[in-house]
Amino acid sequence: MFAQLFTWWNSTTFGTSFTLWRRGARLVGEDEQGNRYFEEKEPSLPGASDRKRRWVIYHGVSEASRVPPDWHGWLHHTFDEPPTEAPFATRAWEKDHLPNMTGTALAYHPKGSLARPGGPDASVGQDYEAWTPDT
Repeated sequence: MFAQLFTWWNSTTFGTSFTLWRRGARLVGEDEQGNRYFEEKEPSLPGASDRKRRWVIYHGVSEASRVPPDWHGWLHHTFDEPPTEAPFATRAWEKDHLPNMTGTALAYHPKGSLARPGGPDASVGQDYEAWTPDT
């Protein structure tokens, strides 16, 4: 309960839950990562925009790159129908969605990187010559 009061990066806060309840938001669907998607029942500003507001409540850490492309398109009103009603047609060559791993143990570290597990590769850098300006 204490975490829900003060840690916005762990799912939802009481303020967000209250806003969803106050606006009469309905659960539209859930993705494979457990993120839940909501849409308000009536547009909150009928004069300014007839579009209904949409929200994502992250399952775990709030990281925007964890939203799959089909749900991202729905959140940003690119698609009218949510992926639960009109799923994306995936191609055979498409890879599964991966969130941004920067700053985690699963981050990509190229050969020669000091952060690479096991240390930098000794074979990298043998053909490197430092540039010095002609003066």
